[in-house]
Amino acid sequence: MIHKHVQYYVKHLKHDLPAGLVVFLVALPLCLGIALASGAPLFAGLIGGLVGGLVVSWLSGSQLAVSGPAAGLTVIVFNAIETLGSFQGLLVACVLAGFFQLILGFLRAGIIGAFFPSAVIEGMLAAIGLILIMKQIPHATGYDSSYEGDESYMKETAGSSFHEFLDAFGGLSHSSVVISGVALVLLALWTTSWVKRQKILKLIPGPLVAVLWGVIYNETAKRFAPDWAVKNDHLVSLPVSEKASDFFNNFTLPDLSYLEHLSNPATYTVAGTIAIIASLETLLSLEATDKLDPFRRIAPTNRELKAQGIGNIISALIGGLPMTAVIVRSAANINAGGITRMACFTHGVFLLLSVMFLAQYLNAIPLACLAAILLQTGYKLANPALFRKFYHKGICQFLPFVITVIAILVTDLLKGMVIGMVIGLFFVIKANYHAAISLVQDGSHYVLTLNKDVSFLNKALLRKFILHIPANSTVVIDASKAKFVDHDILETLNDFLAAAPDDDITVEVIELHGKEKIVKHEPLVILNDRAANKA
Repeated sequence: MIHKHVQYYVKHLKHDLPAGLVVFLVALPLCLGIALASGAPLFAGLIGGLVGGLVVSWLSGSQLAVSGPAAGLTVIVFNAIETLGSFQGLLVACVLAGFFQLILGFLRAGIIGAFFPSAVIEGMLAAIGLILIMKQIPHATGYDSSYEGDESYMKETAGSSFHEFLDAFGGLSHSSVVISGVALVLLALWTTSWVKRQKILKLIPGPLVAVLWGVIYNETAKRFAPDWAVKNDHLVSLPVSEKASDFFNNFTLPDLSYLEHLSNPATYTVAGTIAIIASLETLLSLEATDKLDPFRRIAPTNRELKAQGIGNIISALIGGLPMTAVIVRSAANINAGGITRMACFTHGVFLLLSVMFLAQYLNAIPLACLAAILLQTGYKLANPALFRKFYHKGICQFLPFVITVIAILVTDLLKGMVIGMVIGLFFVIKANYHAAISLVQDGSHYVLTLNKDVSFLNKALLRKFILHIPANSTVVIDASKAKFVDHDILETLNDFLAAAPDDDITVEVIELHGKEKIVKHEPLVILNDRAANKA
């Protein structure tokens, strides 16, 4: 069995290795930026990325999800450091948050993610794509007022994205525009059938070509045309370790001060907040990643919560930021051709090796070429064809999709998803309202059919149909298709049966009574329990 697993991962290594490199190049500046925005040491962001790649990738049930520090937690982390008085206090809260996530996993709370309608999930992906485009335009044009929000789609940056997007066109840097413009052309070229037919070119990932172009251009410009070179603050910025001990000194290990924070009630409040927000972001990202997976694999959500819990415990114990499964990096992974968890793991390996040995070389990468990679990812997530597809599906699918997109853009991810859920549920209830009961007339003969499970939500429609039946009619109440009939529905029908003789209405009842209780299908319940335990 182990041998088969090894063969499986080795077989797809030719796809996963380049994809891991791409994810690494995307994740590297984001780990630093998120740490900066959180008011934490820069290395804390890198630790979160390392644990996400090296540890969580193997604990997770998803083959494609990439975990690491999430921009959606930046404000929570920033406020937590202020509230608890130190970065060490935050680390204690993160350890507790990890244990809370483990408990949620064992309580099988991962099922929450399955209750989000497809239109809402697709709307979230499209909104993230649009925000990615808005957040990357400043990098692509050389206007970098902040880079901590590159993959953020939460409140702290969603509102500012549009303003930065507009400002970016007022502060163009010709060097960044050239780099990002040519990188976008190269990325588009690498998706053409011509490149895919070339044996050598198809082995080289487009994003890697874009990065190499950016480095070569900038190094050449520095030597021959300094005015056309990118400024240092528009390059990747990594802490450089001169020797191995410098690298290990960046880790923050537990000490006796941790015990002081355990007696502070605020620590548990912060831990609970981090656990809930991180779990929700993870479940939403996992649901979205499953939608993007070309192999349509479904990741076990309870296992993912446990994996994230263990990851957050380990990250916090060595001085790292809290993490979640991140849809932007996961989408970049899929876009780059990743197939198995080895892509996420190799991104962690590249991150580790780069921080230890290659930091000074990676600092030569312009942010503009990384922006081009994310602009392409954003376009794929928010492709105009997706909007057309939902438009043709009808108003019941199109409205939840569009409203989710707009709500996330003007508020934040969680509020936007709640709004999308409410709209989605409205259309589900509306569809169920009309589909559950039907009334067919043939002269003075009526057939009232309960088409499926009928609940109190259909009570008003049932009363409307009953009032439509005139005196001196014959009525057949057919409940043979329904497995469950709500007490309220049964009570309304019994009232009709009692009053029918007064109006000379003859009623025939088919399989109505005895369906007041939901009957459990025992073999199915046992199967689900086993599957859940595996998760």
